[in-house]
Amino acid sequence: MSTPLAHQHALLTGAGGGIGAAVARAFATAGAKCTVVDIGASASKDVQQLMADFPNAIQYIACDVTDTKAIKPMVAQAASTFGPIHTLFNNAAIFDMAPLLESNEAMYDKIFSVNVKGAFFVMQAVLQHMVDSGTRGAVVNMASQAGRRGEALVSHYCASKAAIVSYTQSAALAMAPHHIRVNGISPGVIDTPMWASVDALFAKYENLPIGEKKKQVGLAVPLGYMGSPQDICGAAVFLASPEASYITAQTLNVDGGNVMS
Repeated sequence: MSTPLAHQHALLTGAGGGIGAAVARAFATAGAKCTVVDIGASASKDVQQLMADFPNAIQYIACDVTDTKAIKPMVAQAASTFGPIHTLFNNAAIFDMAPLLESNEAMYDKIFSVNVKGAFFVMQAVLQHMVDSGTRGAVVNMASQAGRRGEALVSHYCASKAAIVSYTQSAALAMAPHHIRVNGISPGVIDTPMWASVDALFAKYENLPIGEKKKQVGLAVPLGYMGSPQDICGAAVFLASPEASYITAQTLNVDGGNVMS
């Protein structure tokens, strides 16, 4: 079995389920010890299963990434168990939508607090940790195809993910002298539990039956179907691994051909 992440410690945010939990499993399978971070006070069923499947290689830390005072202690706690952090999978995010003229400040604040502020300050704290520990690490930020283009009903989310692409580029340039790589992944439509609420919102605003939007977006993908969380794992492992040692400041589209760049 290939273990390209052997002897590495990966910290993953928003990893209680969906893409985050799938990537944590892929990282552990590739040999990494994983600190799984999510907002819940206790580990989710997915994380409990990870702990059972990879004894002594998974730890769970509860942290609200919008609480900037909690981020540095979370990073320190992670390192105290598994040692210096080599990889950050920066994944915590939320979704909401509304017509542009109906979108309010509360929605804006909520989305940007998690998707932009939380992501930036987690990245900053982990990068400082890598610099201080002399780790030539890697950051993988989770963007979205929504950050590559505007959508009439999804303005705040699209803008928040465009910010992740931009922060990825800036951080990569800032960290290049330290030999720390910063890249991103831009998923397309991925079939996660979150899609139930996304589909319901589209049904509300586009007057569609429940399930119809999910069907439409899957058929609209050039490959003809929605992706799964496992479809993100290969890209994440690659970008975290020595195989990607000369790749930085890039955001890789993993979207079945939806966006071409």
